[in-house]
Amino acid sequence: MKMHNNHPYHLVDYSPWPLTGSIGAMTMTSGMILWFHNNEMYLFQMGMMINLLTMYQWWRDIVREGTFQGKHTINVVNGLKMGMILFIVSEVFFFISFFWGFFHSSLAPTVELGMNWPPSGVKTFNPMEIPLLNTMILLSSGISVTWAHHSLMNNLHNQSKIALTITVALGILFTLLQEFEYSEANFCISDSVYGATFYMATGFHGIHVIIGTTFLMICLIRHLKFHFSKSHHFGFEAAAWYWHFVDVVWIFLYISIYWWGS
Repeated sequence: MKMHNNHPYHLVDYSPWPLTGSIGAMTMTSGMILWFHNNEMYLFQMGMMINLLTMYQWWRDIVREGTFQGKHTINVVNGLKMGMILFIVSEVFFFISFFWGFFHSSLAPTVELGMNWPPSGVKTFNPMEIPLLNTMILLSSGISVTWAHHSLMNNLHNQSKIALTITVALGILFTLLQEFEYSEANFCISDSVYGATFYMATGFHGIHVIIGTTFLMICLIRHLKFHFSKSHHFGFEAAAWYWHFVDVVWIFLYISIYWWGS
């Protein structure tokens, strides 16, 4: 018997995925401790596998609810939008803490740092080389994701596909270049507070780029399956907001840590 709701809200069904996600997160963090102290990765890998399986099945269920079952009404989508905005605000404060640590140390270097910034003995990156190239790549990806969004709103399916593919490719290229930059670095995370703040800030940004690229890749797959319409595509819109946030954070990272801080 089909049930009809007399309200526009989505009361979610019972789901095992929050529980399996919690188990996966606990297993992964416990595995990281084992990895760092004993150099054993089996528990970390198990946690990652549980998380990936949970993510796939949980997202699959959400796609079914929103795309095929019509449970993402206007009221529900408005709630999702507010949730995404609040999430991005929390991420802004997360990165503010790294910038706070960086400027606290760099504006008044202590005697332990030689009263100098960058600290003596730390050879920094040239901001005009890979960092500048990565800046151009991320700014270009911001343009292409906006192109994809406007094409989607104008029912230009093929243009959206091309623009999304370009954005995903640029995200992957950024990650590869950052990995190359790390491999060529003359300092590590334990080289004074400079190394700690540099790798924490740029490393967490790199993780956000990987997450954003994955987010957009899922949107590309969904777009190819015609899950989005000109008026119902919040999954893509949320990915685009997140990607623009990642772009803006990188601009601040480039100006403060790579250019001014070097």
